[in-house]
Amino acid sequence: MSSPVKPDVLLLGKIDHKTAQEAFESLSSIATIVTPKATNRAEFIKECKSGAFDGVVAVYRTFSSVDITGRFDEELVSSLPKGLKFVCHNGAGYDQIDVPACTDHGIRVSNVPTAVDDATADTAVFLTLGALRAFSQPMINLRREQWRGNPPPALGHDPQGKMVGILGMGGIGRNMAKKLRAFGMNVQYHNPKPLSEELSDGAKYVAFEELLKTSDIISLNLPLNPKTRHIISTPQFSLMKPTAIIINTARGAVMDEAALVKALDESKIHSVGLDVFEEEPKIHPGLIDNEKVTLLPHMGTWTVETQTKMEEWNIANVRRAIEEGKLKSPVREQADL
Repeated sequence: MSSPVKPDVLLLGKIDHKTAQEAFESLSSIATIVTPKATNRAEFIKECKSGAFDGVVAVYRTFSSVDITGRFDEELVSSLPKGLKFVCHNGAGYDQIDVPACTDHGIRVSNVPTAVDDATADTAVFLTLGALRAFSQPMINLRREQWRGNPPPALGHDPQGKMVGILGMGGIGRNMAKKLRAFGMNVQYHNPKPLSEELSDGAKYVAFEELLKTSDIISLNLPLNPKTRHIISTPQFSLMKPTAIIINTARGAVMDEAALVKALDESKIHSVGLDVFEEEPKIHPGLIDNEKVTLLPHMGTWTVETQTKMEEWNIANVRRAIEEGKLKSPVREQADL
């Protein structure tokens, strides 16, 4: 009697860390791992239509695999094999995936929602302190053997007593709030609806416009989707304090980058700390040239520990998909499916 045919799992991208590699290899007992030959979107869609992936039930995908497949939009999703039921995304943000299109085709999507919280919040705290203290340009000057610079930079500001407004008080926002309180900062937030007292942990819920008007630091911690794209633009900058600092560790396109440069040039706001950009890896030259801007090249989860946790979490989603026909952490839009 022949053994049952194992389903296929399509690996899009790489698994970099040893313990995660071992966990992924262990999937071979329940699935056959396949990889694409394609190196671009057109080739990948052609490969899908050729029947090469007809045995695939689940996909493990990384953020960087978008370079091969492009966005998981209607065009691509409609080209995927009919038996594919699960897309497991190794990231907290999943704006590369058109979830409604996946839902329409009977495909369930997962992400890794909490594995990134500490590292991303740590990055936001670094940017907050760096922007408040105006450390960016003096660090550059020092490497140029110019000490602080000539003339020296303007004095920075202490974090104690400052009001941080968190736009998007999810796991990362709550983690950041806890850490910023250790620096003597106060926290308010805006979400579509208030959190429970336990989750808010003393942070004050305020309306969107009140958060913009009254915060000394505004941290963007919300997902990118059609509703949040450019949620911060010229009208919002006009409501902020001229001393306001904006921190963005979410997605670049939640803020209108051209409008941001204009607001900085016109002193509508004081400075920003950015880890994400609208057209990564391209950065608006008005940000690079501005000494008040603190920049990181999307380093929010760039740690061994966090990326290992992310990979292991995503592998757990794949395993549960194969073994139980469901996901460990379905995305919010499909939580009730």
